[in-house]
Amino acid sequence: MKKGLTVLLIVAAVVLGIFLWVKGAYNKMVTADEGVQAAWAQVENVYQRRADLIPNLVATVKGYAQHESETLENVVAARAKATQTLVDPSDLSEEAIARFNEAQGELSSALGRLLMIQENYPDLKANQNFSELQAQLEGTENRIATERMKFNETARAYNTLIRKFPDNIIASMFGFEKKGYFEAQAGAETAPKVEF
Repeated sequence: MKKGLTVLLIVAAVVLGIFLWVKGAYNKMVTADEGVQAAWAQVENVYQRRADLIPNLVATVKGYAQHESETLENVVAARAKATQTLVDPSDLSEEAIARFNEAQGELSSALGRLLMIQENYPDLKANQNFSELQAQLEGTENRIATERMKFNETARAYNTLIRKFPDNIIASMFGFEKKGYFEAQAGAETAPKVEF
């Protein structure tokens, strides 16, 4: 009887230990997953700020550069595509982030062409509203870079957590999957050629 009780207590202690380990590992992964989703929400927030600045910038340029309608239309179209390219926070796969990044890259390119218009229009360059919008846009671009970096760091910590042994067992049991990263645009590794 005493042996049976001792064996029962040992089995109960082992089961309780395994339960506490699984519970702790699972809760740690949930916390890390929520951190990745919060970082993603902040990335979307700063991209939305940039998208919100664009209509005012386009309207300001339109008043000075009537015959630059193709550039303005390209910016508006790129903004529409970028704001329609959404990523589900529960599916932050590399493919989903790449699609989002591509749409945002097209918008960045169109904005670059829009901002270059000011070189041809000295009055636009001197316009205070344009200057303020340009400064806000530059600040937003810096915020985007910062938030993308924070997202990548948070995703890396999460991915490391779910890949470590023995936590990877719990991750696979409960469906925790690897998150994607923001990567540099194609061709970013090549320095631009500057000629005078």
